[in-house]
Amino acid sequence: MPSYAYKAVDENGDILKGIIEAEDVSTFNNTMQLSRLHVISVKEKTGGGVLPSVNIFGKKIQRKDIIELATNLAVMIDAGLPLLTAFDDLITTTELPFFKQKLITIRRQVMLGSSLSDAITQERDIFPDIFIRLVRIGEETGSLGKSLKDVAEHLQRMEDLASAIKRALMYPTFALITTSGALFFWLVVVMPKMAVLFEDMGVALPLITQVLIKTSKSAESNWYIILAVPVALSALFKYLGRYEKFQYFLDYTALKMPIIKLISYNKVLALFSEQMRILLVAGITINRSFELLQETIGNMVFSRAFVRVNDLILSGVSVGDSLRLQRIFPVLVVRMVSVGEASGSLDAQFGFLSEYFLKKLDDISQKMSKLIEPVVMVFVGIMFTIMIVGVFAPIYDLISGVGAQQ
Repeated sequence: MPSYAYKAVDENGDILKGIIEAEDVSTFNNTMQLSRLHVISVKEKTGGGVLPSVNIFGKKIQRKDIIELATNLAVMIDAGLPLLTAFDDLITTTELPFFKQKLITIRRQVMLGSSLSDAITQERDIFPDIFIRLVRIGEETGSLGKSLKDVAEHLQRMEDLASAIKRALMYPTFALITTSGALFFWLVVVMPKMAVLFEDMGVALPLITQVLIKTSKSAESNWYIILAVPVALSALFKYLGRYEKFQYFLDYTALKMPIIKLISYNKVLALFSEQMRILLVAGITINRSFELLQETIGNMVFSRAFVRVNDLILSGVSVGDSLRLQRIFPVLVVRMVSVGEASGSLDAQFGFLSEYFLKKLDDISQKMSKLIEPVVMVFVGIMFTIMIVGVFAPIYDLISGVGAQQ
């Protein structure tokens, strides 16, 4: 079906832009008339589709915007407001121009007889698949408000997970950048000047100072190579990341490295629990849920484990026993899943696990600075001790020699 990009004026005099599908120009014009829009310009798009998600005036639609939309819409629907009226309020209060245009398009589709789930399906560039699935279930069961609350809760947990990971990585990243910057500055700026001073004074240099001067000269003449190394490594890792074996090695290493594994392991478990919870709430079968997790979990070690789990479940093994056989799942996960299977409350048990691992990850992020600080302090102490000894040892020898001559 052709798509038409249009520019029109509504009853309030506001200029609207959008894309709508129609069988032909005549059908498009009828749609515009029913929507009470006066078309200024229209152009058929040969590629079809919907507007891409773009950055308007430096702002873009974020997860928190979708969370706020789902929460507000759920409250208004539960309060008994008609869906079109609820969208009128949302359109009025939305500040992001691009997001407002999306809501206007959705409202128009609903007004023309489309279901809400079908309308937001046309806007997959901003609404995640789980949002669409749960809205459709809410429409079919007559519990749209509850489904929207479930969507908001899920997206908020994902937002909390992302925030916890950022907090956990903030201190190590800051410490690494500042320490590397100070070391680079010392080698490139400070040490060359000291080397010239020692040379002018004719001071006999100890071995440690000679090594530092040679390192400094090398860093000064090859500074562009030093700066290019991180970029080259990043490009190399990105290239090798296309190979499954290399990605598996990285993910396996991240799950085994001290301190790093605290973040990686709990992050994957939190994501696994939350994704399983919301997929089960959305009515997705266990087998299909594990198939989806293989693609979205972001860790090859767990992804392969999910393949094995799915095969075991298909052969008749319970979910709890299938997880137990993989060894990478902690006892708590296996126990809670087994209880959920026995009691028929598997989604509730995954909900508990999701909250548990999110809280654990948040605690780790709060304590990360204390865990990393000793390592950073030892590294910084060793580096700067070498620097200080290398600089002051010749000066000490010079002063000692002057004192001995007197």
